[in-house]
Amino acid sequence: MLLDSTLRNRGAALAAALMLGTSPVALGAATPDDTLVIAAKIDDIVSIDPAEAFEFNGIDLLNNLYDTLVELDPERPGELVPGLAESWDVSEDGLTFTFTMREGVTFASGNPVRAEDAAFSLQRVIKLNRTPSFILTQFGFTPDNVDDLIVADGNTLRMTIDRPLAPSFVYNCLTALVAAIVDKETVMANEVDGDMGYEWMKANSAGTGAYVLQSYRPSESYLLEAREGHWRGDANLRRVFLRHIPEPSTQRLMLEAGDIDIARDLTPVDVEGMAGNDDVVITDDVGGYIAYIAINGQHETLAHPAVLDAMRWLIDYEGMANSFLKGQQMVHQHFLPRGYLGALEETPYSLDVERAQEILAEAGIETPINATLSVRNSQDRMEMAQSIQNTFAQAGINIELSVGAGAEVLGEYRARQHEITLQAWGPDYPDPHTNASTFAMNPDNSPDAGLTGILAWRNAWDPEDLHEMAEAAVMERDTDARRAMYEEIQRRHRDDSPFIAMFQSIDQTGMRANVQGFHTGGAIDNATYWLATK
Repeated sequence: MLLDSTLRNRGAALAAALMLGTSPVALGAATPDDTLVIAAKIDDIVSIDPAEAFEFNGIDLLNNLYDTLVELDPERPGELVPGLAESWDVSEDGLTFTFTMREGVTFASGNPVRAEDAAFSLQRVIKLNRTPSFILTQFGFTPDNVDDLIVADGNTLRMTIDRPLAPSFVYNCLTALVAAIVDKETVMANEVDGDMGYEWMKANSAGTGAYVLQSYRPSESYLLEAREGHWRGDANLRRVFLRHIPEPSTQRLMLEAGDIDIARDLTPVDVEGMAGNDDVVITDDVGGYIAYIAINGQHETLAHPAVLDAMRWLIDYEGMANSFLKGQQMVHQHFLPRGYLGALEETPYSLDVERAQEILAEAGIETPINATLSVRNSQDRMEMAQSIQNTFAQAGINIELSVGAGAEVLGEYRARQHEITLQAWGPDYPDPHTNASTFAMNPDNSPDAGLTGILAWRNAWDPEDLHEMAEAAVMERDTDARRAMYEEIQRRHRDDSPFIAMFQSIDQTGMRANVQGFHTGGAIDNATYWLATK
């Protein structure tokens, strides 16, 4: 149920003031008690259609407008819980998954949620074939077969995949927002020229979430209003207003002044500058990004096992994490972020120049070794690269920095033209296969294969039996056994691959001291507005 006209008018006034850059104090309602006001950079949002949205800020928004068949519990990270499906099971052969829909749930339109809506939503993703559709197409779905493989039958949804996969893998993928359930009747009422509502859905919503989209202005703002009777319980705050504020320093000033409740993009300098301010609280939450360096296997000297081993001992992990990366990155030496099934927290490598020198000498590697490190022209990346350049030189590995724009450095990496490159990688969906499939798998290492989406291929590296181990892990039906398999894969990858994982990102959020219950989502989930209180 939407808010009454009085509340809607108050929300519109607040939205208008903030869109124009006016402090809501002028309205006599500085961040009203029933409204969560957020500042963040949202110019990355391309679309708010679940079938297309694939940017972090867009997914945060969708997490509050839509629900999925299987959900993650924001208060119990990593735990799968029933969503719009109240229960599910899988056939003995591991191919057919059956979901029983939750009774009594409605869309924002008032239409009941049916198995037919769930089937339509997943089929629509495959037929539109936008960027995140691969999360579902890896189950063997195509536009030609999806109507036969995803079928509504009364109050149940039946989904048949092409090979027996780990049930946990399937369920984890279904928590991704690309698998959000949309209102078929509303979407198709806005269809134009057979587009399945695509153009309309880019800026509108048709979901079951705790909030309803009232206003969306790309790269400017959005306004959400709570709906009563949400199946997970009503949102604590009636309204959420998010305004695009790209400058971290402006976010900080607005937070300190009380003009906003939450700032999402603060720098370490901003955080340090607010130390001692009792009106502001800084929360730290692990993010999903892994910062790493990658070495091209086509470079015979750099790809020598002894040189790779020496490099692992020539990085000042702790020094960087405790200085210019403080609060933004933590030492992490594996390709799975903390929070994922099978993630490891051990950090066996540290800066040890003498040990690196001994490794090179025992292997008969002549120094100096001259190499180029490609790096994106951003402050944190440059500072990391300069630290690596300094410590590598202490063991006779002389690094020249090749600095370029992000697209330029990434293009070189995808074309296998780098020697060493400094990169970051974020998971695409909350299952360990998302990173294992790119860091530890490579089905064809030939130069003309063009597998640019696979990091192992970019580095001209054949993972050999690690590929088979990762393929086996994604099909392992016992979750504990699957966890152990990923742990073994990561240890072998850490010690023997041309990748050196260094850090995992930390999301620092600034909040007014009276804000409670706001979850950023950590490494595997997304921002949750409906639990926040003031």
